[in-house]
Amino acid sequence: MDRIRGARAFERLADFKKGVVMKLIFPAAAAVIAGLAVQTAAAADLPATVYTKAPPVVAFDPWDIAFGAGVMSDYVFRGITQSNHKPSVTAYFEPRYNFTKDLQIYVGTSFESISFPNRAAAEVDIYGGIRPTFGALALDFGVWGYLYPGGTCVGNGIPGSIGVAGSCGFDSQIVLANGNFLKKDVSFYEVYGKATYTFNDSFAMGGNVFYTPSFLNSGADGTYASVTAKVTAPGTFLPNGVGAYVSGEFGRQWLGVSDSFYGNTNYRDYNTWNVGIGFTYKVFTLDLRYSDTDLNKGDCNAFTSDYTASRTGYVTSINAAPGFGSTWCGAAFIAKLSADLTLMSNIK
Repeated sequence: MDRIRGARAFERLADFKKGVVMKLIFPAAAAVIAGLAVQTAAAADLPATVYTKAPPVVAFDPWDIAFGAGVMSDYVFRGITQSNHKPSVTAYFEPRYNFTKDLQIYVGTSFESISFPNRAAAEVDIYGGIRPTFGALALDFGVWGYLYPGGTCVGNGIPGSIGVAGSCGFDSQIVLANGNFLKKDVSFYEVYGKATYTFNDSFAMGGNVFYTPSFLNSGADGTYASVTAKVTAPGTFLPNGVGAYVSGEFGRQWLGVSDSFYGNTNYRDYNTWNVGIGFTYKVFTLDLRYSDTDLNKGDCNAFTSDYTASRTGYVTSINAAPGFGSTWCGAAFIAKLSADLTLMSNIK
């Protein structure tokens, strides 16, 4: 009997332990199963993950080249015609190197056809500088050389005759029928600084300063300063991808005293201004502009040695040909059609 009672007690103890274990296991298992069900339902609501290859890394090419060409009805430089109010052609080539997107150095050359009293073949410009950018502010500092190769002298005041060495009185001088004269070589250089602040996509303003120790190789130092403004129309203003802008500039040219070749003349300072409208389409620009100065015809003649100057009664104390006046510094309308490209942006 004792053995039977002991066996039954052992069975009751086993049943008790089994119940306790089941009470502990079933709730835990139920909680795990419920958690898995919630996670599965949540995963079903998420979009499927699509794995794609990373885009290739585009190599930064610091080199760029800008170039272009144009034709204009009149080549006007700081309010004064360089082509005798006749059409002129131009072209330029400018390699650039970008240290970063905000720092660029450059060199360049350009060409313009001209009509000078000394019969120079053309204006050939060589320039270089650096362009740092600070947000909306773009700066430009450099040196610009103006070369006028092929200059000569007209012999003995006879229009159309070419003089040999010494036939003009001075080996480097030109003497015209109207009494004006000009050095054979009028090449010179300027140092410059420019600043442009872009307020938004539609409006920008700028300022420029140029200095030379000898303007047109005259011995007279020259400083030119100007302010500029440009308003660009919204891209949807004109149809078919045609853009438009209005721009203008007001500047002042200060001039010092010439060398003895020109009689130690103190040239007159003057103001100049221009305003125009332009239209762009892809790489092409059509610019229509009005330009003028406050130089009278007599002072203009003294400064330019205009070979077309005629007697108009303008007598000044510095006039090389007293009584003669020039229209080279007066009002002018310029129409220019140009194409401008950059290698990285336009040729791919």
